[in-house]
Amino acid sequence: METTKVAFITGANRGIGFETAKGLGELGIKLVLGVRDLAKGAIAAKELQALGYQAEAIHYDAKQAKSADDAFEHLNKHYGKLDILVNNAGILQEPLMGSNSSTVSLQVLQETFQTNLFAVIDLTQKLLPLIKKAPAGRIVNLSSILASLTLHSTPNSPIDPAKAFAYNASKTALNAYTVHLAHELRDTNIKVNSAHPGWVKTELGGSSAPMELADGGKTSVLLATLASDGANGGFSHMGENLPW
Repeated sequence: METTKVAFITGANRGIGFETAKGLGELGIKLVLGVRDLAKGAIAAKELQALGYQAEAIHYDAKQAKSADDAFEHLNKHYGKLDILVNNAGILQEPLMGSNSSTVSLQVLQETFQTNLFAVIDLTQKLLPLIKKAPAGRIVNLSSILASLTLHSTPNSPIDPAKAFAYNASKTALNAYTVHLAHELRDTNIKVNSAHPGWVKTELGGSSAPMELADGGKTSVLLATLASDGANGGFSHMGENLPW
């Protein structure tokens, strides 16, 4: 069995996923990038290799059911286990600011939940047998502070104006999955946590975001490398717990 730690990061050829890969690569962890576009993934892998990291890209598309099976087959064949799964891939199809609960289409809801929740569950379930073979498995689900029902229901909270229902609700549901899976695995060596990366200058976050891209992967790296006494079933940003 592979002795070096192996991480699979979805949506890893750019943005927060790529920064997460860099952070894990710096720690000597082998990187498997899950990407929709293999050409772009190959470029990202070469950039990581140029930094001295072990990296490869494989095809993964949250909209394709077979992708999770293909990822399992590749990881099982080449590594025999998986130490870290970072469920980073996600979509936002609505204006972030304003309210759209009464107008958001079922198509947007279905597509958003497919990528941000259902595909995450499918991939995690498929890869769990490999994660159970690792000495200290870690699962990181990329959530958002916009998932917080506590803050959304608090008048004048920092996120009060940002009521993009499909995106926010998909991340709230993802947090529920984190809590439930962590509880189920509580007596194992696997830890499951939700990460709020921060409002980062990415395609999704926009140019007005206060955090630089280089900081976007830090929370995921922290949760992916937790010690045995670290959090399980938590929701955090840079080590600080967030309200559900």
